[in-house]
This record gives sequence, structure tokens and C-alpha cells, in this order.
Amino acid sequence: MTDPISDYLTRLRNAIKANHRIVEVPASKLKKEITKVLFEKGYILNYKFEDVLNHQGTIKIALKYHPVTKTSAIKKLDRISRPGLRKYTGALEMPRVINGMGIAIVTTSKGVMTDKEARNNNVGGEVLCYVY
Repeated sequence: MTDPISDYLTRLRNAIKANHRIVEVPASKLKKEITKVLFEKGYILNYKFEDVLNHQGTIKIALKYHPVTKTSAIKKLDRISRPGLRKYTGALEMPRVINGMGIAIVTTSKGVMTDKEARNNNVGGEVLCYVY
């Protein structure tokens, strides 16, 4: 597999389209940080890291749906920076997703954070994906 982040996002997308409550993905440090950001911003209900001895383990993610309409909290997941075409941006040129209604997940020298947090910390980095 050449792009594990795309695989992570695709597993989330497929689980949402199939109306699954829980999705299980292989873990890595970057995926764990992305999952934490999604939880902090309210896009997923809960998560659990299951570590296996001598392995990375898995991440179990409980997806969030509206109680009445059964629509997902995540409308769209777009991968921006790809292995063949990296997308780096500075703090001043940080993208705004749907005029501030969505988030861009950025990996910076100070960790994985949203576009707003990166702007506030005055750091740039690689734009991983857009979530809205």
C-alpha cells in the first residue's frame, strides 16, 4: 500500500455510506493523531486504540450520526496531499474549508492540527485532508 492515509479516509467514507456504527482501521501514529483531531472537532462519536504486542494494532472508530435524520456528521472527506503530489502551505496561506465551516487537517512541526490551530500557532505544514 503506497498511501495509508488515503486507505484510512476511504475506510471511513465506505463505512459512512454503508451506515456502519463502528469502523476498524490499521493503526499508525499519524492515523491516531488524525482520529484525535476528528474526535475533538465532533466529527466522530468515540475511538479506541487497540495495541497488539509487537504490532501497531488497530483503531476502532464509532461514527457519529444525527439521531433523527440518520445523516452522518461527516459529509465529505477529501485527500489533498498525495504521495506523488505533496501540498505544503505556510501559515498565511492556510486554506479555509467552506469558508470556515469545515476543517483542513494539517501536519506541522508542532503536531497534527486543524487549519485554524495552525494559523493561531503561526505554523505551516502539509495539508493532509479536508473534512466537512
